[in-house]
Amino acid sequence: MTKLTNYFRATAEEMRYSVTWPTAIELQKSAGLVLIGSLVFAAVVGIMDVAFSKSLTAFYQSFR
Repeated sequence: MTKLTNYFRATAEEMRYSVTWPTAIELQKSAGLVLIGSLVFAAVVGIMDVAFSKSLTAFYQSFR
């Protein structure tokens, strides 16, 4: 049990003193970039989904 306690204490100490935390401005910029990247990725996937759906529908209709 002492190993586990020591682990959590060392982790808390490292988080307090060794980790360099971003400033609020840096955090907002990073979050904005992630949001924009996620929206672009979702748009690309959505466009691909519609394109494949229409392509496959046209392909299957040609065999009717």
